[in-house]
Amino acid sequence: MLDKFGRNIDYLRVSVTDRCNLRCRYCMPPEGVKHLAREQVLSLEEIEKLIRAAVKAGVKRVRLTGGEPLIRRNLVHLVQKVSRLPGLEDLSLTTNGILLAPLAKDLKRAGLNRVNISLDTLMEHKYREITRGGSLAQVLVGLEQAIKYQLTPVKINVVVQRSFNLNEIRDFISLTRNSPIHVRFIELMPIGCGGKLDKEFVSAQEIKDMIGADYDLVHDTLTGGGPADYYRVRGYKGTIGFIGAISDHFCAKCNRLRLSADGKLRFCLQQDRYLDIKEPLRSGASEEELVRIFTQAARNKPASYRQSGWNENENMNAIGG
Repeated sequence: MLDKFGRNIDYLRVSVTDRCNLRCRYCMPPEGVKHLAREQVLSLEEIEKLIRAAVKAGVKRVRLTGGEPLIRRNLVHLVQKVSRLPGLEDLSLTTNGILLAPLAKDLKRAGLNRVNISLDTLMEHKYREITRGGSLAQVLVGLEQAIKYQLTPVKINVVVQRSFNLNEIRDFISLTRNSPIHVRFIELMPIGCGGKLDKEFVSAQEIKDMIGADYDLVHDTLTGGGPADYYRVRGYKGTIGFIGAISDHFCAKCNRLRLSADGKLRFCLQQDRYLDIKEPLRSGASEEELVRIFTQAARNKPASYRQSGWNENENMNAIGG
């Protein structure tokens, strides 16, 4: 699907739930958030129908997100159905990793290609602090299982915060020395609770300069449909990537749409405008009509998030990551 700026929109992020088993400090308030009512959330069958229409419209890559997607019952069944769609080239999943270990084998057998694991610290006490109670040990076992069952490339997403984990950059790099792990350092975005942490912001360039002063970096490439700029420490098995969501405006290369758990087809992470695809779906719209809605959504993508500004009032779990 081509948008009106000539970008090929071939990547769809699908939120299968707005619920999460963690309460990360830059994502949610301590009391949590109000969740969607059960009837508001798309069923797995509805999600499959919409992904099928998206693929027919031209989507080649699909990523399942949340909230935390692994808390959605029967997710493995959805993966099995979606992975068999003709024309789909890549099916991936973003998870916090808490529930990954017991599901990794089944997800791989069902047809999942790869996983991204959100992990901001390698210290147990700090992990409990930032997630408000999560278990780092469970995540690390999930990481091991993802590698074992070749949900590869396995990527770790690290949101860098100046006073929290900037001093752990080298520890994360060490993960790539002997294992095919790909660590991506991501700029903190002013979305939801993250909008109150502006003093914690660290640019991707600052991180890159800090690493480059101590390591011999060589440019690299890696499979994926996102905006990360990848490097490899010479002699290491894995890579490190940099995602400058704030400092490096990669809107001109944006190739994605987002489908929220309640059936909102969003054109941009930071734009409130969307098309409601749930209502026509539940009203009996044909597959051809659903394909047209995806095509229309692609045409409605803005040139840049600057047209709307950062939405600081909506939490990431509601947007779909």
